Amino acid sequence: MRDDPAVAEMIEIASSGVPLLERAQTLLDTLQDRLPAEATWLALSDPGTNVYATVGSTGLERSVLEYLDRPSVSREIRLAELDRNRPPVSLAELPVPAGELPTWADCLIPAGFRDGLGVPLFEPGGPYLGMLTLLFSGRNAPSAALRDRIGQLAPLVARCVSPMRSLVGTARLVQGATSGAVLLRDGSTYPLPGLEDHSLLARDSPVVEIARGTLLAGQVYRSFLWPVEDCAGVPGHVRMTMLTATEVPDFVLGTLLLTPDVDCRGLTPRELQVLGLLVNGRSNQQIARQLTIAARTVAAHVEHILHKLDTPTRTLAAVRAEREGCYVPPPRRAPTR
Repeated sequence: MRDDPAVAEMIEIASSGVPLLERAQTLLDTLQDRLPAEATWLALSDPGTNVYATVGSTGLERSVLEYLDRPSVSREIRLAELDRNRPPVSLAELPVPAGELPTWADCLIPAGFRDGLGVPLFEPGGPYLGMLTLLFSGRNAPSAALRDRIGQLAPLVARCVSPMRSLVGTARLVQGATSGAVLLRDGSTYPLPGLEDHSLLARDSPVVEIARGTLLAGQVYRSFLWPVEDCAGVPGHVRMTMLTATEVPDFVLGTLLLTPDVDCRGLTPRELQVLGLLVNGRSNQQIARQLTIAARTVAAHVEHILHKLDTPTRTLAAVRAEREGCYVPPPRRAPTR
């Protein structure tokens, strides 16, 4: 299959570093020369808003594209079971008649289309991404050969428009990162292609909760330390770095990366905890209550922190710690009911 010129071009498109929308449109232009469809619609699913975000199209009028942006289209796609991992489906094979689908009855058929081929797209090993739709003006159903052909190309199409892969280039900016995850707005996390998975990157991890809160607050970058134990049970720390997502659909928040080899500036685990609370603006008394230690113990920790960071005041220590990511933030707490 790699000898196929179309496949070679698609692999090149998927590997390029151009923005998602440009990559998607280039992909459709490549397919248009090789597939007998009068129009195509390529869209990514946004689970947060129940709409499909158009990332590329050919042969469709603006009015049709505006119709396809409606939330009702997302409901019809679910009703037609086109959000499942399955081979391409023609209009006649849908579990509901076209007349009962307003997108066809009120939009596509009046626009001159009589048949279509829906191709669900899935991130390899990951979530449902969206769909590619091929539209035909003739009354003949798409051939079995065409369905087989587009079914073979579907994983490459998904690879080309995957928001996950769009973030890989940004992740490379974090030197030494060995594990990474993509954070979605609905709370889901998925491994970042090319990097390892890690338990700290699971959906219910306190680190993921901190990262989500940071990104939802509009912060584009944050780095901090988190305590871990190695295989022998020896305690240590890893660096967590979060980056906001750019040039991707709104349902992707950003990436969370883990770097195992970190410099703690000689700070002890307890001093890193105290420093994290300093960064959050806590007083010595508040820190003492939260860590269940004496206030004079907190004062001693603060004195050690100022010495090790070579700063004269706790405010400057907090600024340096946040800038260098040399602190352990307190876990986010659920609001009191």
